[in-house]
Amino acid sequence: MRIGVMIGPERGDTARKAARMIDDIKWAEAAGMDTAWIPQIPTDFDALVTVALLGAVTERIELGTAVVPLQAQHPVALARQALSAHAVAGGRLALGVGPSHHWIVQDMLGLPYEKPAAYTRDYLEVLNPALNGPGMIEVSNGSFTVRNPLDLGPVAPLPVLVAALGPVMLRIAGEHTDGTILWMADERAIADHIAPRITKAAADAGRGAPRIIAGLPICLCASGDIATARERANRILGEAEVSPNYQRLLEQGDARDIGDICLAGDEDAIAAGLRRYAEAGATDLSVRLLPIGDTRDELIASKRRTREMIAQIAKDLR
Repeated sequence: MRIGVMIGPERGDTARKAARMIDDIKWAEAAGMDTAWIPQIPTDFDALVTVALLGAVTERIELGTAVVPLQAQHPVALARQALSAHAVAGGRLALGVGPSHHWIVQDMLGLPYEKPAAYTRDYLEVLNPALNGPGMIEVSNGSFTVRNPLDLGPVAPLPVLVAALGPVMLRIAGEHTDGTILWMADERAIADHIAPRITKAAADAGRGAPRIIAGLPICLCASGDIATARERANRILGEAEVSPNYQRLLEQGDARDIGDICLAGDEDAIAAGLRRYAEAGATDLSVRLLPIGDTRDELIASKRRTREMIAQIAKDLR
């Protein structure tokens, strides 16, 4: 199982965010992490611009988006942006995309959020050939009529991953992409719901085994602080639970909220949790470092302890 870490803009001064992300990616590459996953937060930095930034200061680590909402731009425009970032990063982009959620697409952007799965399929029918240029993109389906030349081509294989949570989306991901990126999926949801469906869809379509990227918060802490870590996870990450998409995914597992999914405790407990995800079928892990503390210095120290522990576990699991 490949282990990666989430790196992305968090609250704070806009002018300092780029430098903070550069510091984080340099640590991740030096620590031997396999991938850095850059969230596309609707109120903050652009994920693909961030990939280009981080790709320019690294040499080895894979850089993934988790995830770019499809409705916000035309598939040809997204392909052009992704191919550009992929080239700047020396062929290290993993393009994570998804249909997002009604509260982003409809409530925030004012765009239609009807039949998101069908729209995703139509979108991928344009995006996939656009990413495999250069050449003419000619596609006509329920959502797009495209006849667009593109001179760009991928400098290296460019994996596409879809945030697929339900049965229809998992079938689309298996048939048309290289895998799925998850959030709010515990071990049972992956083992019983995610892995079997996407793997069968990929096999039926003649594609290779899909990547299954499980995202979860992790906090290295004493046993007496586990409840605090889970409460913090629910407080700062729990807004996603308002989404029906995530609510339905939670029903597929044992967790009730992101606090239940959070891996908190000592090194042995966290390593055991990671092994459970690997046994469930996760091929990749996207770690959201979850520091705890009452002061800024305590939060920084907690983050550093957790990330050093994750780097060591990643080496041990290899």
